Amino acid sequence: MTAPETPADAEQIPDPEALRPQSSVPELPTPDLLDPPSNGYGFVPDVQEGKQPAADALWLVFSRDSLLLTEALDLPATRPEGAEGQVYLGLQGQREVWAARLSAEAPEGHRFSRLRGLYGRVPDWLWVLGGYGYQIAEWDRTHRFCGFDATPTVRADHERARRCPKCGLSFYPRLAPAVMVLLTREYQGRPQILLCRSPQFPPGMYSANAGFVEPGETVEHAAHREMKEETNLDIRGLKYFDSQPWPFPHSLMLAYTAEYAGGEIVPQPGEIEEAKWFFHDELPSLPGRASISRRLIESVVGERPD
Repeated sequence: MTAPETPADAEQIPDPEALRPQSSVPELPTPDLLDPPSNGYGFVPDVQEGKQPAADALWLVFSRDSLLLTEALDLPATRPEGAEGQVYLGLQGQREVWAARLSAEAPEGHRFSRLRGLYGRVPDWLWVLGGYGYQIAEWDRTHRFCGFDATPTVRADHERARRCPKCGLSFYPRLAPAVMVLLTREYQGRPQILLCRSPQFPPGMYSANAGFVEPGETVEHAAHREMKEETNLDIRGLKYFDSQPWPFPHSLMLAYTAEYAGGEIVPQPGEIEEAKWFFHDELPSLPGRASISRRLIESVVGERPD
């Protein structure tokens, strides 16, 4: 089962620095990335059902997976008229953060931009916060009714959950762990990496093999299974690299490197269009820098230009 990657219709960013505007959004505090109370960029999640938005609240307003911004790529100054399903998210620095949905057209002077395409065009704290807000807003929208008896659910007061007042069933934000493996080997005295192409990728783009963890599996077992299922190759020496929340809509990507342990490539029909070994200096088009797959590949082969 192939994990999500950037689809062919995603916005392409040829030069993120050149596109970065002079934003009027204030640069908020940025603590250490491993600061446990926050997400690393100054945001601390919180739940206070019944709370009313502060006058200076930050508003994350979504239409599907697109975020409402001004032409200067700032957040809207106030909650747009017609926005619905507002959810309190927590504090970014000292400012409240709220999410909402807007089914109407963007207000004058604003436009909706897909989150993936905003990477490198807005400050990192805003891109990360937007991903979290989208995940919570989408979960809140899709769990308004109990899946057991269809009763309208209500939000819990002191945790991020929706509950059925009739049967007591609770619904929490969904998280789907996925494992990514970059396979390496030596061939004719030169190092190679295995890259795979999903049918959903843009033309010519390849990435590391990835798939979702199944019930009852460890992440390590899933790494071996996915590689065997999708490429017919065996692996060894699995080493953890890093993880990344991937809220499109609700994944957590866990990335690894591994060594080739045998087998001939046989792509899994419907999942892998092609899998190939590449020398480090002969790489194809790679995923954008918003994805951990790019960092994983560059950790082995060195930084590559877009």
